[in-house]
Amino acid sequence: MQCQTIQPGTECTFWAKSGCTFKGNSCHNVVEACVGCERIVESEIGPVCTSYPAPEVKWVGGLCNFATHQKIKIDSVETKVNPLKASKRASGR
Repeated sequence: MQCQTIQPGTECTFWAKSGCTFKGNSCHNVVEACVGCERIVESEIGPVCTSYPAPEVKWVGGLCNFATHQKIKIDSVETKVNPLKASKRASGR
């Protein structure tokens, strides 16, 4: 459905026939950690997130899972494999 409070005419997943279903009946402004994200749009109340109505809650546990401006770095540790043991394991199956 389309938002009719802070972003009139914009598709909103929190809008129902009875109005805004989010607590407080409105989206909240983005926090400083959100600056640079592609999901931020300007509205009547200021910058808001298009994916989640309360961005401050998403940053409580660390990294927001909707953040497009920050990437998780995964370090992979390479272990040495004995080629003789590896060939024996492969042939045993």
